[in-house]
Amino acid sequence: MVTIAIRVKPGASRIAVGGSYPGPYGPALVVAVGARPVEGQANEAALRALADAIKVRPSTLRLKAGATSRDKLVEVDDAPAGLQERLTALLEITR
Repeated sequence: MVTIAIRVKPGASRIAVGGSYPGPYGPALVVAVGARPVEGQANEAALRALADAIKVRPSTLRLKAGATSRDKLVEVDDAPAGLQERLTALLEITR
């Protein structure tokens, strides 16, 4: 099981995954989504965007911490080979 720290930017004009943010859980992957932070909509959108970016099924992701915060921890069940390399490449994207 792999744990990923993410920083969600709700209400963005477009969906984007990439870049690093110095969050409370360490360097966090920035996930921008158009959904608003109402009734978990931004959380769901962030998990879908993250799954697409790291090429896993959304059902393999689970929110471990940060349900009401912009800073979250996400667990990946059955992490595929090459996941760490994909995460490293996404964290290095500059915006």
